[in-house]
Amino acid sequence: MKPVRLPAAATLALPRWALFALGLLYILPGLIGRDPWKDDAGSFGIMWTMARGGPSDWLYPNIAGLPALEDGPLAFWLGAVCIKLFGWLLGDVLAARVSNLGIFVMGGMSLWYTAFHLGRRPEAQPLRLAFGGQPEPDAYGRTLADTTVLVYLGSLGLLLYSHETLAVTLQGSLVAYFLYRAVRYIETASVRNAALVGLSLGALALTRGPLSPLALLLALLLCTQLFHIPAGNALRHMALAAAAAVAVTLVWILPASLVQPYGQSPIAQWFGSNVHQFALPGWASIKAFFRVGVWFFWPAWPFAGWAIWAWRRQQNMLHIVLPLTFLGALTALFLCDPTPENGDLLKLLPPLALMAAFGLPTMKRGAINAIDWFSVMALTTLAALVWLFWIAKLTGWPAKLSHNALKLVPGFTPEFGIVAFTVAAAVSIGWIWLVRWRVSRTRTVLWRAVVLSSSGLILLWVLLMTLFLPDLNYSKSYAGVAQAIAAKLPHDAGCIDTNVAPAQRASFAYFGRLPFAGMEGGQCDYVLLQDSVKTRGERDLTRTWGTRGGTLLWEGRRASDRDERFRLYRRAP
Repeated sequence: MKPVRLPAAATLALPRWALFALGLLYILPGLIGRDPWKDDAGSFGIMWTMARGGPSDWLYPNIAGLPALEDGPLAFWLGAVCIKLFGWLLGDVLAARVSNLGIFVMGGMSLWYTAFHLGRRPEAQPLRLAFGGQPEPDAYGRTLADTTVLVYLGSLGLLLYSHETLAVTLQGSLVAYFLYRAVRYIETASVRNAALVGLSLGALALTRGPLSPLALLLALLLCTQLFHIPAGNALRHMALAAAAAVAVTLVWILPASLVQPYGQSPIAQWFGSNVHQFALPGWASIKAFFRVGVWFFWPAWPFAGWAIWAWRRQQNMLHIVLPLTFLGALTALFLCDPTPENGDLLKLLPPLALMAAFGLPTMKRGAINAIDWFSVMALTTLAALVWLFWIAKLTGWPAKLSHNALKLVPGFTPEFGIVAFTVAAAVSIGWIWLVRWRVSRTRTVLWRAVVLSSSGLILLWVLLMTLFLPDLNYSKSYAGVAQAIAAKLPHDAGCIDTNVAPAQRASFAYFGRLPFAGMEGGQCDYVLLQDSVKTRGERDLTRTWGTRGGTLLWEGRRASDRDERFRLYRRAP
């Protein structure tokens, strides 16, 4: 017997304007007004170097002369194109983030249509009621699609990475698009659908390398046999998909190999870095998966786990088997990475969110009400604390909260921003209205179990990105340091050698226009060193970079960082 029993009244679609408004409130704060921070400044630096450089920079990703070949170039091409198109109007930083907006829309729409198609299938439909009144397939599919997007928006991992110009952000949305193409292929195993599957896999390879596309292709081949697609047809179609994926990657591999930008091809190093991401599963990757995944996938993973349990007695459930197979393949790949990155978990979120949506209709009303009230109480309390800390930092009362709010940003002077306050107040009023609607509404709607948790998370994000954005920029941005260094550098300085990390190099090149040594190399008269105030190997550092006997022109750091130190030298003649 199917585990779902629902009346038609439970499948009322979420109004389109509400879903659209939630999406805008989710993605725009954090894109507008935020400096490149340490986490995403390096990726922005690659985009900015491409947009301001020549053809060689598009073929050989680099950050102001520092090679950056851990990822493929697709995400950076998109950001660089947006800088070219919109930089004159929006500024380079915000223009690069226009690509984030498109990536976010692609991921959300792909998940919506995937859930819609799966929700209309006969095996996913609720149990027929004795006297009728069960939902129509299209209405049920739309409700599940809305629920999937809400679960996706309510996940903490997506919130952290969707606002950053990173390759893993594009990778997550491309996995969502691959899910949609895979569902369409299973429904209709045609040459066209196989080619479109290959297109999504090729884009994935150009984003983070060939390992994930290969794992997903093998997982899809397994699914074709589970759902009784003739083996011969499946093999031919998967070969076509693989050929299409290779053709997409050749868009970069072929010209980069022929042109040899900066006298060398980046392809060998790119392949090498991908090979090093695969090994036998180790304790470090297993520990990282469970330690980070508990909060990264919240609240998708409890609902997804319940979906697997609730549908366990059913046979050939495409809405469970397909995302679960892909989830298993991607999880195995993550565990085989000897040095996993938290952002790589983003590619597991689309199949988890999809399964979570199919788990919600099987839950008891008491469990759903418990989730609702937990969301109301916890998120309202956190939002109230954000407001209280904001009042404390401006007024000095309560004194303890004011001290705690300002000790992380020494030297920062808080100011009242009317626009930020208006946006934060409007969103807070909207949250109060939403809670009142939920409390007073008696009709049970399927997506109500996640609309509060998603909206509450959006509320907290908006409050942080309005009331505390100046504090965060002051704490995390290198703009002030870059401008201080540029002020001490002579106007006729030729180039600068440096050991600074990629994020700092990108920030200094953009904010300070520091002329770092290019890909061609060469000896420079100036050296910018990054180290710790606790560094003991001072002699080794000066010997390596040839600053012994040189002139110290500037020394400093960010006010919020007590360990990091930068020093600008002019080498001795």
